[in-house]
This record gives sequence, C-alpha cells and structure tokens, in this order.
Amino acid sequence: MDAFENLDVWKRSSRLCVDVYQTLRGCRDRAYLDQITRAALSVPSNIAEGYERGSRPEYRRFLNIAKGSCGELRTQMYIGMEIALIDEVKGRELVSRAREISKMLQGLLNTLPAA
Repeated sequence: MDAFENLDVWKRSSRLCVDVYQTLRGCRDRAYLDQITRAALSVPSNIAEGYERGSRPEYRRFLNIAKGSCGELRTQMYIGMEIALIDEVKGRELVSRAREISKMLQGLLNTLPAA
C-alpha cells in the first residue's frame, strides 16, 4: 500500500460520510446531527490517521477505533429511523453500507500481524 487514499475501505467510508451529511441536510436536531456526523467522520479519519502514523500497532489501534465508530454510526441511524429523522429506506441502505465497511475493516485487521 502506498497511501490510505488507495484503500477501498477509506474510499467507501468517505463516501458514506458524505451521504450521511446529505441525508441529514435538513435535520434540525443539532445534538443528534452533531453526534451522527462525528461518528461518520470518525471512520475514514481514523483509517487515515492510523495509516499515517507509520506504526503497525498504531494502525491496528486506529482501525479498531474506526470499526467501533461504524457500530456507533449504525446505532445512531437506527435511532434516527425510529424517531423519524431518517427515512426508513435510506436508513436501511446506510446501515447496510456501514455494516459492509465494518466487515472490511475487520478483514484488514485480520491481515495485519498483532505485533
């Protein structure tokens, strides 16, 4: 790998983040909007930060943080659908994409030696 920008998981998580922002463009609940967008931003940001640290243990740590943020993002999407801040169909699609990204992160973690 020569740069995090070449990682498919980084590309897909960045695209998901943009789509979360676009989906919630009209959301007036500032607390919810802040929390869900921070979780969405955290995924590609942690992939990039861990990669740029240049240390395998740090990279693993930041990939785990990104994976955790995927779970947080899915939780917030479920809540958003339940309280009608996110359209059910769009929400399910975003949840599915976040789940795929989480699986990709786990796959990447599985390829990296623990030490």
